[in-house]
Order: sequence, then C-alpha cells, then structure tokens
Amino acid sequence: MIANTSSTFPNHDGHGRFLHYTLQTYAPYTMSLKDIKHITLVLSGKGGVGKSSVTSQLALTLSLQGHSVGVLDIDLTGPSIPRFFGIENEKVKQAPGGWIPVPVHQAREANAQGKGLGSLRCMSLGFLLANRGDAVVWRGPKKTAMVRQFLSDVHWGAMDYLLIDTPPGTSDEHISLVETLLKQATPDQLSGAVIVTTPQAISISDVRKEINFCRKTNVAILGVIENMAGFVCPNCSECTNVFSKGGGEVMAKEFEVPFMGSVPIDPMFIRLIEEGRRPVYPEGTIVEGKNMTQNIEDAPANDEGLLVDKYTACSLSPIFNGMVKGLVDRIEG
Repeated sequence: MIANTSSTFPNHDGHGRFLHYTLQTYAPYTMSLKDIKHITLVLSGKGGVGKSSVTSQLALTLSLQGHSVGVLDIDLTGPSIPRFFGIENEKVKQAPGGWIPVPVHQAREANAQGKGLGSLRCMSLGFLLANRGDAVVWRGPKKTAMVRQFLSDVHWGAMDYLLIDTPPGTSDEHISLVETLLKQATPDQLSGAVIVTTPQAISISDVRKEINFCRKTNVAILGVIENMAGFVCPNCSECTNVFSKGGGEVMAKEFEVPFMGSVPIDPMFIRLIEEGRRPVYPEGTIVEGKNMTQNIEDAPANDEGLLVDKYTACSLSPIFNGMVKGLVDRIEG
C-alpha cells in the first residue's frame, strides 16, 4: 500500500507539498516485479559518465527490437530520466496499492518491413516533484524506503525488460536495491548489471569499485560500456577522441567481463533530447556501416513524431543496436 505521503516523501521543508497525483480507478494488479522477465541494473562508480543517457538509449533500442521495456530511475537526488524521454510534465497516476508507470510510447505492430515496436514506460521521483529545481534532501533511511517502495508499489504488469538507472557509487540506494531484488525477484529475473565508464583513468579507477561491489553482492556483470569515447563533429564526418579511447576495454579484459563497445559524444543526440529535433548529418557520415546521410532524404519535413522514431536517425542508434543484440543474447541465450 502507499504510505502516508507527508511522512514518506518529505521535500526540503519537511511538508511533502511537492507530490501531485491524479487518482483514477484501475483493475487489481499483481505484485510489482512478478511478471517482469529480465531486470537489468545500470551502474557506475563515477558520477557524470552518462548512465542515464546509456539507460535511455538501451531502453529505446530494446523497444525498437520489439521488446516491452520499463525504466526505473532510482537516482533520487538527480532524477533525469523524465527529461531524457521528454515527459517531464507528466504526473504519476495512483491505483489501488501503488503507482502506474508513465508511458513514453505504446507498442506498435510490425509494418511492411517487419519492424514492430515494444511499449516503453518509466517511473522516477522526478514525476513527483512540483518543479524541476526542487531539491530532495533526504538521509539514508528515507532513500532506502523510497527505493523499496519503487520496487514493490509500481505496477509494471507483464514486461520483457526492466532497466534500473542508479546513482553513482555504492551507497544506501545500491545496497537497498540489491537486497530488495534478491528477496523479491527470482535468480532468473535478475539478469545482472551493465557497467558504464568513460575512457579516463580516474573514471576507470572508480568504476573498478562498482565491479567489486557487484561481485561481493553476487550480481552478474553483463558488460562494460565505454561512454564519451570520441566526439562526432556536427560539421563533418570526423570522430575525434577528445577523452582518449580504450580504457574501458582494457578494464573489461582485466576483470574478465564482456566489453559491449564504445559510444562517442554526438551533439545531434543532445539536440534530439533537448529540443526534440531529428538528427541530421553531413554527407559522408557512416556509423557501423550505416550511411547516416540517407536519413536526410527519408526524414519527414518537420520534427514531429515519437522520440523513438527520431532516434533511429541518430548516429548512436546503430552502435546501441549492435550492443543490445549482444546483451539480449547473453541474457536470453
């Protein structure tokens, strides 16, 4: 059941005034995690490496491959998933015994080319804040209670994948998350963790601690993603390794875990998220064997449409497509 909001969700002044619900009537729901096939954590020991960016792109790519997906954002003091999906103004709806996750888009049947689309929904503390700039000033026990409630009281229903976007480090949220999952989820459901790093040595040294955390808590490591490995110039087809490249792959080999791949910084992806504009690239831009300039001819004359459809025009889409295929093979293999 939902706890009293004034005691469970206080804002910085202690009165819980930032919560706004739309109460509707729904049919009874099953236990939160019961019908989820695969639960995957996205972790990093370092802040600012782009976990939320990676999580959102993993979710979009899984959806494009036909899987139903949910994203749970437990970065309580910096919830950014609503902004990545362009649904910041949405509000959570209550149902008997819990919350209904906010839809990003619905499932879509396969078209003539055989391309279907899986549904995508998400839950975040960001939906419960009255304003984007509201601070969440909580001590450890409040964070722990919130994480447990997110895992028990969000009605996901039947779903293929639940991605959990976590804060940096190995703090209260992580311990509470793993303890609760080990109690509520079956070993077959908890598929493991994707580790995100950047190429710099200082980032890799912190991410090593996250790998050790996974091993101490018996969470399988599905792979390492090296984010911000290069910069895609918006004016030419060059990709420059601003922060070097290869550190994540070296670390993966050192710990004998799969290396999923490197992801560059693409200003067109940032524009897509911030402005909702479809990515457009100069002639000659080829990524993973895909000519991105073909998107100029195929794109609609305006920027209307679903985020997931516009994302297919992004240079990062073919990169994540290959990584997610490998990830699904390892999980479902």
